[in-house]
Amino acid sequence: MKFTSYWLDTSQPFNDGSSKPLEGQYDVAVVGGGLTGSSAALALAKKGARVALLEAETIGNAASGRNGGMCNNGFAQNYAVMARKYGTDAANALYKAFDTGVDMVERIVGEEKIDCSFSRVGKLKLAAKPQHYDMLTRTQELLAANVDPDTRMIPRTDLRSEVGTDRYHGGLLFPKSASMHVGRFVRGLATAAARRGAEIYERAPVLAMRKVPAGHELSTPRGKIVARQVLLASGISQVGPLGWIRRRIVPVGAFLIVTEPLSPSELERLMPARRNVVDTRNLVVYWRLTPDNRMLFGGRARFAASNPQSDEKSGRILKAAMVDVYPELAGARIDYCWGGMVDMTRDRLPRAGERDGIFYSMGYSGHGTHMSTLMGSIMADVMDGRPDLNPWRDFDWPAIPGYFGRPWFLPILGAYYRMKDLVR
Repeated sequence: MKFTSYWLDTSQPFNDGSSKPLEGQYDVAVVGGGLTGSSAALALAKKGARVALLEAETIGNAASGRNGGMCNNGFAQNYAVMARKYGTDAANALYKAFDTGVDMVERIVGEEKIDCSFSRVGKLKLAAKPQHYDMLTRTQELLAANVDPDTRMIPRTDLRSEVGTDRYHGGLLFPKSASMHVGRFVRGLATAAARRGAEIYERAPVLAMRKVPAGHELSTPRGKIVARQVLLASGISQVGPLGWIRRRIVPVGAFLIVTEPLSPSELERLMPARRNVVDTRNLVVYWRLTPDNRMLFGGRARFAASNPQSDEKSGRILKAAMVDVYPELAGARIDYCWGGMVDMTRDRLPRAGERDGIFYSMGYSGHGTHMSTLMGSIMADVMDGRPDLNPWRDFDWPAIPGYFGRPWFLPILGAYYRMKDLVR
């Protein structure tokens, strides 16, 4: 078993051969080489800007290369809750932004010829309890009436045509959702940006930033540059002068396992519709098939940071959860086990905008594969004088009370969610 991301292990690392020191002046410095940063670098380079992308490790090394590879449209939150809180028109606009994110991933894959197995498989949200099915039914009625008429309910009697398990009580299908090989996608994005003229520097953590007459000076171990504009696409990064962001982003561990390749008969029994699947528990689990026919199974196995010991413990928990759903996988070999950190906001909605002359986009809260790609492109337009295109422009972003970057409260939160899953 490899304790590394399946996506990163089965994709070619980004390498443009650049080993030159950092120096000179740029139009834009992009901090972070994940999906947001790579998408922004591509969009900015297409506009003719001189762009330097600065990545602390390697392209896609953090959350962008450690997720489930799902482009799931729709909110993490219940649509009805969003409509009550922000109004139906605003909720619909935000919902459609997630749809647009999936569309943008598909468009970029086609335009840049990125071989990442993008496929509109649809997302199936499964009811863990009978009352959850009733809640999903009410949600689907609202979605169909207001913003997404393509959604439909799958009753328990028809569930075997979707997933080969009797563990759930029906589900809500979102046909627009997609899956892809996210490692090949993020590295393909960076390659496309470099092809368009963006200069990409791996292992170039930004250790300091300061305002200078020509814009902003950014210092890295590889040298210093001056950029007229800066975009922070740094997520939960613990490197550099990001204290303001660290008081607003909570790093939450997400853990995944991937099995050995499954036989055609197993695939047909377990995943006849090849959907992205997620359930309604607070300690959510999700699963899908990889392009080479392995079962990927992930979730909030533990409210803990990702490290080798934590990943191994989480892998055992996820194997047990997978077998609970699919008992016949009890003997399946686990080939990959890894963890990553999700950049969670307090309300589980992204944040993007400008503060003190520095632009930022992050906080995707587990729904970032396509929203981060969309926001990277949108932020290129925002920095070009179109702040009206930012769907999150009117969202304030207060600091989390009592929080200074170390999430001491996660074990308490995990215990609370476990209790809720037991009693509700």
